[in-house]
Amino acid sequence: MTSVQTPGLTRFNTLPESAAQAELHEVCASSAWGSKLIAQRPYATAEQLFLASDAALAELTAEDLSEAMSGHPPIGRPKPGDPTSSREQRGMAGASEELKAEMLELNLAYQEKFGHVFLICATGATGEQMRDAVRERSGNSPEQEREIVRAELGKINRIRLTRLVESPADSGEEN
Repeated sequence: MTSVQTPGLTRFNTLPESAAQAELHEVCASSAWGSKLIAQRPYATAEQLFLASDAALAELTAEDLSEAMSGHPPIGRPKPGDPTSSREQRGMAGASEELKAEMLELNLAYQEKFGHVFLICATGATGEQMRDAVRERSGNSPEQEREIVRAELGKINRIRLTRLVESPADSGEEN
């Protein structure tokens, strides 16, 4: 494993704890997950950060997973003014009004059954693929769905962590 750090990883490793926690909260809303990653800094490589993320995710309780999911808007309704959720849900941007209405209905039924938003790594997925996934996963048991959600959250976290460590060393913000 190489020990070359990207400027973004170096910046993350040296941020004050509160600033690092805030950046991790943008990746994943679980405070337990973020705290575990903060406690293991500094990371020599992005891969070490990803492995720590995966390990922390595997340890999340059902309550921690709920907290993590609270940071994700429903598919088809990205948070207004949030470029991350808009970018990740790009596959729904050009969807027909019929598909958007169907996703709203499916999202509501899913949320009624499972008590949380339908979570999927939407990056690169079409609106039809997301619709098919919510249809298929709606038949799962809560236990099956919790583990699928954990896996999907892991994919999302890796994408977001990659953006974090590939960001410039100086984001222009003063601490």
